[in-house]
Amino acid sequence: MSGATDFPAWSAAALDRVEGALDRLVPADAPAQLGEAMRYGVLEGGKRVRALLVLAAAEAVRGQEAAALRAACAVELIHAYSLIHDDMPCMDNDVLRRGKPTVHVRYGEALAMLAGDAMQGLAFEVLTPDTAEVPAALQARLCALLARAAGHAGMAGGQAIDLASVGRALGEAELRHMHRCKTGALLHGSVMMGAACGAADSAALAALSDYGWAIGLAFQVVDDILDVTQASETLGKTAGKDAQDNKPTYVSLMGLEAARRHAGELHEQARAALVRSGLADTRWLDALASRIVNREH
Repeated sequence: MSGATDFPAWSAAALDRVEGALDRLVPADAPAQLGEAMRYGVLEGGKRVRALLVLAAAEAVRGQEAAALRAACAVELIHAYSLIHDDMPCMDNDVLRRGKPTVHVRYGEALAMLAGDAMQGLAFEVLTPDTAEVPAALQARLCALLARAAGHAGMAGGQAIDLASVGRALGEAELRHMHRCKTGALLHGSVMMGAACGAADSAALAALSDYGWAIGLAFQVVDDILDVTQASETLGKTAGKDAQDNKPTYVSLMGLEAARRHAGELHEQARAALVRSGLADTRWLDALASRIVNREH
């Protein structure tokens, strides 16, 4: 899997495409500051890991570029809406996100709720253009993958488990299930949406699915580690919030060093899955796995 040295150039170009598309797709003229709040919540911030996973997986299967870019934007809209809602006082009650005040702090709780609602709807609108650039069957497949990743069996379900687990001592299997839903499902869905934009046999799709689940869980394990090892200024969000809120994490369950080892094990599982896929060029997916596990914010 060569090409790691080219990854900064590839990711910079991919991010430019995603930012440009989001800027065009997220309306500024929605009524009563709604568009302003939506744009504040999704533009100019974030690592765009999910969007990059979509585009990298699509390249690995030689997928349709237009469909992959729309899928990348849709995933980012769903992710941003979830952050807006998660940060609200009724859930995590956080005041800092991506290095700036959270949407409800900036615009108030009611408009923040509506901005998240509107962004969720916009994500599916983005996936179903009136033009012929994305075939109808692919539109339906992308919508199904995103809905499943974001809904009761994925992100929303995981957040419900998270809220119900405050103050409880979860076992490793329970914690893994919570994080697989809350964080892993949308990262896994990003990989599979990218894969849906091209052609791959069942063995390659199964391997990409394994990669997505491994890297999705690794992302959350590293998040748990960073929450106790980095400052708020580095993270762009409030550090130490999980411990403060008495939430179960991989660090609280395993300890810091064991959590770090587990992240490394998941990284190796993800890389092995890429080899098993048999796809000719998975270098960007491989580089993204390394970025996810070795990141410092």
